[in-house]
Amino acid sequence: MSAAKISEYAKRLKAIAHLGLTYAKDDYDLERYHELQQISQEMMQLITDEPLDKIENYFSTNKEYITPKTDIRVVIFNAENKILLVREKADGKWSLPGGWADIGLSPKEIAVKEALEETGFQVKPVKLLAVLDKRCHAHPPQADYVYKIFLRCEILSGEKTKAFDILDVAFFDRNNIPELSEHRVLKSQIELLFSFLDDPQKEVVIN
Repeated sequence: MSAAKISEYAKRLKAIAHLGLTYAKDDYDLERYHELQQISQEMMQLITDEPLDKIENYFSTNKEYITPKTDIRVVIFNAENKILLVREKADGKWSLPGGWADIGLSPKEIAVKEALEETGFQVKPVKLLAVLDKRCHAHPPQADYVYKIFLRCEILSGEKTKAFDILDVAFFDRNNIPELSEHRVLKSQIELLFSFLDDPQKEVVIN
């Protein structure tokens, strides 16, 4: 196995351990996540020859440089120029398919994964539409600092289904948008996405 692949696995294990140590409550689970963190550190030591204490300092969840989280949203229009939305079980409101970026997957891969899981459709990302700083828009306050990436996708195959955390999946025209889950997407952002139908040559919108 190459050093690059070991490094990738070590970083993914580190990310899993970080999430576990952040959200787990059970002492047994916390012990396992600490062990997973230690394994990831030892893997990095194998390929870098750096002292373990230096790697532990770099991998420390308390000292790591904090960066924005990335939210990937899937934009799908049908032949009638309606946009695909999913109804979130968390609040009963509607959003674009999507979610947090995962370690080890590209934005395009995440879009494909989220679309399949939440809607049942196999999709192909075809165009980057927007990269937005959530701070610049009227979302409700939240602790995380978030960048939002909107990717236009085309449906390749599949049938409309819904995931365990999704109540419904449906297409809506621009004049009939339901109540939105504003932590996830705003009406102004939906309008922005429809503007790409009006002007196919419209440039990527970046905050």
